[in-house]
Amino acid sequence: MSAFPDSVRIVEVGARDGLQNESLVNTQDKISLINALAQAGLRDIEAGAFVSPKWVPQMADSADVINALNLPNINLSALTPNLKGAHAAHDAGIKEFAIFTAASESFCKKNINCSVDESISRFSEVMNFAKEHNIRVRGYVSCVLGCPYEGDIDAKAVLDVTQKLLDLGCYEVSLGDTIGVGTAKKVTQLIELLLMHIDSNRLAVHFHDTYGQALTNIYAALSLGISTVDAAVAGLGGCPYAKGASGNVATEDVVYLLDGLGINHGIDLQRLVDAGWAITDALNKTPVSKVSVALHKKNNDTLTC
Repeated sequence: MSAFPDSVRIVEVGARDGLQNESLVNTQDKISLINALAQAGLRDIEAGAFVSPKWVPQMADSADVINALNLPNINLSALTPNLKGAHAAHDAGIKEFAIFTAASESFCKKNINCSVDESISRFSEVMNFAKEHNIRVRGYVSCVLGCPYEGDIDAKAVLDVTQKLLDLGCYEVSLGDTIGVGTAKKVTQLIELLLMHIDSNRLAVHFHDTYGQALTNIYAALSLGISTVDAAVAGLGGCPYAKGASGNVATEDVVYLLDGLGINHGIDLQRLVDAGWAITDALNKTPVSKVSVALHKKNNDTLTC
């Protein structure tokens, strides 16, 4: 039986998870993007990542971006994989950290050079620092529906790592289909298992659209009562494990889905579309969002009639 939520909180990840997988854009373009997202009604925005600029040069100016923002009513978060990153994020005024691990041992070892359990234990310093400074921490679990190295992932492994992040002190865990191979049936089976042990308000979903299933997967999650969805304006980002594939599900498409279901979200779709076109113009590309492209064409056709 479906149990759609009355309202959904969208966590906008375009300015971090999206842009870190795009070509470099200047600092002012990032500032303008985040301001435009806030004006469109988004209240939870991933604003940057405090990671090594050697490995992620796209995020090297995160402190400059965040310091230039004046958005007291917006929850700005940042990726902080270690204590050094946590200190830098705190200095920039960030009030929510994000940490990440994976449900796949192979993915963890190849990407952060440690086991899943080791990755979680490494976060203890970040968690202690966050608690000391009254900063919330959100957890991400990659590869919940498939791994580029291991293939299918056991749902029990996802449950195990999710519970460990919650036990560590994360207020919420976002379940990431990193390579976008999930289907509605697999999503339903995974979330049904997790809901036997974890409250729905402590889970979020983060789908990539590599095989065009992200909206279908979000619908499946919503039907089980999940009320937090990650998305990236204009579908920013990519999948490094599937060359040329689209990345994060587009926020515009998620908003259109929610409108069709009568679910509240508090976002102005036209302003969101405008924000997406502005940042993709800076990237010299077109939004991946089908809703954005359709509305842009409709508006331009109307203007030229």
